[in-house]
Amino acid sequence: MTTGKTALITGASGGIGYELALIHAKAGDNLVLVARSEDKLNELKNHLEKQYGIDVHVLPLDLSEISSPEKVYAFTQEKGIFVDYLVNNAGFGDFGFFHEADWDKTNAMIQLNITILTHLTHVYIRDMIKAKKGKIMNVASTAAFQPGPTMAVYYATKAYVLHFSEAIGNEVKPYGITVTALCPGATESGFQAAAAMENSKLVKGKKLPASQEVAAYGHKAMMNGKAVAVHGFMNYLMANAARFFPRSWTVKVVRKIQDAR
Repeated sequence: MTTGKTALITGASGGIGYELALIHAKAGDNLVLVARSEDKLNELKNHLEKQYGIDVHVLPLDLSEISSPEKVYAFTQEKGIFVDYLVNNAGFGDFGFFHEADWDKTNAMIQLNITILTHLTHVYIRDMIKAKKGKIMNVASTAAFQPGPTMAVYYATKAYVLHFSEAIGNEVKPYGITVTALCPGATESGFQAAAAMENSKLVKGKKLPASQEVAAYGHKAMMNGKAVAVHGFMNYLMANAARFFPRSWTVKVVRKIQDAR
């Protein structure tokens, strides 16, 4: 039985986004799923509609393109869909020194992690304000709490997501809308491979939390209206510890933790 509510999830074809789609479907929410892989989206759509009796709309799209937020919004408008839950999950990182990075990849990362997330939030939050209801989850990272040598731009983009989410959450609270910044640490997903960081000390040889665990934590935090949700006790300690040490020390520690083995 559907709830009559709809969740829009970006980056829904794998990892945390995929698991969030399963959680919302199990709760009876209809879905709008956005990602590049049409085959994976259609496979997920068929599975969820059959198992949970919900409506699943898929939109295969490269979200790093500047026009993608307007395309997503037009898609939901044409179908008469009100988005109750906006989950900005799509994003990626890149491992290595900034001066050695491929500029096109770096630029695409900034575009997707910051610009597209902000634009999607802008187009949907206006409808939420009119309706005086809605919840937004922006997937940030524990990277948001300190600078990150060897992943300088990625850490900076996630700091933006965290601060942006906290600020607009304060702005829209009077309208009954909540904004949650989910801040997972390293998670078992396709992120490490995409970021070419399998040899980083941060992840190599480590048992990482599963995407399912992180997604369940994030969904619960969003439903409870939590502003900042840091997954994992050690991640919480490390995120907050950065406030009590000199920034020069913090940068050195992050570099040591994250260097390639």
